Amino acid sequence: MPICVGIAFKRVSRSYWFDPAGLDLEEQDRVVVETTRGAELGIVKITSREIPEYEIQGALQKVLRIAEARDMIQERRNREKAKQALDICLERVKHYELPMKLLQSENNFEGSQVTVYFSAETRVDFRDLVRDVASQLHCKLQLHQVGARDQAKLIGGVGPCGLTLCCSTFLSDFAPISMKMAKDQSLFLNPVKFSGVCGKLMCCLRYEHETYVETKKKLPQIGEMVMSPKGQGRVVDLNILKETALVQLEESMVELEFPAIELRVEKTSKCTDCRGCSVTQLAEDEDEAVRPNAETRAGALEVAAGRMQQAVEEED
Repeated sequence: MPICVGIAFKRVSRSYWFDPAGLDLEEQDRVVVETTRGAELGIVKITSREIPEYEIQGALQKVLRIAEARDMIQERRNREKAKQALDICLERVKHYELPMKLLQSENNFEGSQVTVYFSAETRVDFRDLVRDVASQLHCKLQLHQVGARDQAKLIGGVGPCGLTLCCSTFLSDFAPISMKMAKDQSLFLNPVKFSGVCGKLMCCLRYEHETYVETKKKLPQIGEMVMSPKGQGRVVDLNILKETALVQLEESMVELEFPAIELRVEKTSKCTDCRGCSVTQLAEDEDEAVRPNAETRAGALEVAAGRMQQAVEEED
């Protein structure tokens, strides 16, 4: 297995594997690495270790050197150039009246290309803008449209919990979030209640989802008949984190909370109000009613075919 080092190119982003090339690198070291876009300045996130072949995508690029004073000076110049490019783009966007919101700009390490990130509700024709700004900067300009989540990651902010957004703090990738996760956590199915500043479902719904799913397997379902220390009753609510169930006792109709380990699910636990049995029976009755009709139609077709054959023989 090859020895690799994990390097990231932004403060909050995923790490990529590189060949340390024999250098003794420590975490948080600034290094210059070789990439498909040329030399880039990155930061060591994962120290040297053996990595399986299947985790390496494409050819393994090398670390060229540990960042020197001249490399840090070049980085400061790139930041100034990126800020200048953003200011020029803002002015020209207003001039061309383009429906786009500029978010951030960055320059590659060699200073040959500026990338500007923007958000827009629709596709934007920015060809004239690119030609105009590139001629002023004397370098290549690339505009990159991002979605709502990436916009929040670039700008930053404070979430409903009062803490800095997870995406701008430590999340390097956006995992899929679904309404099913909210349902599994017994949340009110109102997206407004658990949407982030980006307008999408909050990423933190995924953090405890597996815990909720595994814990619910140990609990009885709502509507099931159980035997509790106080007698038989029906489960009317669950507290998944506490691993308890709220049971309505049959005799007194009082609702009491019990730990799940103290409850025993009764075999005859099917709710009598669901009408499952009656619906099943109705479906069977319908099948019985349809079957004779189908047989009758088949017999009628057979008789008609026989008559047609007899008529043909008589004509002959």
